[in-house]
Amino acid sequence: MAKDKILIDNTFTPIEPDPQYILQVNALKKYFPIKDGMIQKVVGYVKAVDGVTFNLKRGTTMGLVGESGCGKTTAGRTILRLSGEKTGGQVLFNGKEVYDLTKKEMHDMRPKMQIIFQDPFSSLSPRMPVGEIIGEAVREHNLVPRAEFNDYIDKVMDECGLQPFHKDRYPHEFSGGQRQRICIARALALNPEFVVCDEPVSALDVSIQAQIINLLNDLQDEHKLSYLFISHDLSVVEHISDSVGVMYLGNLVEYGVTEDIFSNPLHPYTKALFSAIPIPDPTVKMKRIVLEGSIPSPANPPAGCKFHTRCAQCMEICKTVAPEQKEIEKDHFVVCHLFDDVKAYVDETLAKPEPAAEA
Repeated sequence: MAKDKILIDNTFTPIEPDPQYILQVNALKKYFPIKDGMIQKVVGYVKAVDGVTFNLKRGTTMGLVGESGCGKTTAGRTILRLSGEKTGGQVLFNGKEVYDLTKKEMHDMRPKMQIIFQDPFSSLSPRMPVGEIIGEAVREHNLVPRAEFNDYIDKVMDECGLQPFHKDRYPHEFSGGQRQRICIARALALNPEFVVCDEPVSALDVSIQAQIINLLNDLQDEHKLSYLFISHDLSVVEHISDSVGVMYLGNLVEYGVTEDIFSNPLHPYTKALFSAIPIPDPTVKMKRIVLEGSIPSPANPPAGCKFHTRCAQCMEICKTVAPEQKEIEKDHFVVCHLFDDVKAYVDETLAKPEPAAEA
């Protein structure tokens, strides 16, 4: 049986490499085929990632948030070229298109692009001791001489809060927090420049979450790492991220500097998402925005703006025309028809009176 043809979309406008960014993602798409019938004919596509655009500066962290099933993890895996071929768009890492690299070039690039998986147990081989798990890729890429291998693994483990005698133990002998440290050590051992952190603290207790977050911050400062931090926990994202992207049904609906996104969310979905953040003050009444309806299927998304079926501010244009990404403020981008007239919004914002100072 002939292999299915890969669906390629080349309708995007290519961008030029910019040295200030370690990662440039332009109109990235990743569709998965839906097959039916005895001959498994392709009858449609699940549009898991459908036109995501953002840039990541060197040595910084970008948080990626959104509801379950919005495409966050698929976006991270597609950027690393772990999900087969992309459907469309660009992924520039250090100015090079990841999907144009040959097999050998990609093999040489792999150490610089790593991932920390969500589940710290299933991502570790139960048949290998920790020392071999951390050092397997180090041997594969010949990163250190054989005589220095053990000392190098000890050093990496020590940086991640693990002891040398842990090398001979197996993953099932460790707690959840220790297993996540092993996953971090495995990624760090390859001396990466960019790491996708796929919900690295979601399976951990709150106290352990704080330890892992602090560890990631320390490693970033020491090794000048760049992170794409995927998470459901908005409080954690606000704490660790320099910039934030908000995803909905495969699209990045808002993207900008963390302080701007949290202090002045613009997209209706972002406002609803952030309204669910609990406030640790019993005297403060939360103004929760409850979205009506359920998330549409990514296999059959609605026409126009994908959020219009749940948006209280939906206009007629939203039902037929997909909005484009617009820069409303410096480095603050939003995909919404409410801001089609950017100049009018800025003038209106500037015209608002300053809040009166307290006596």
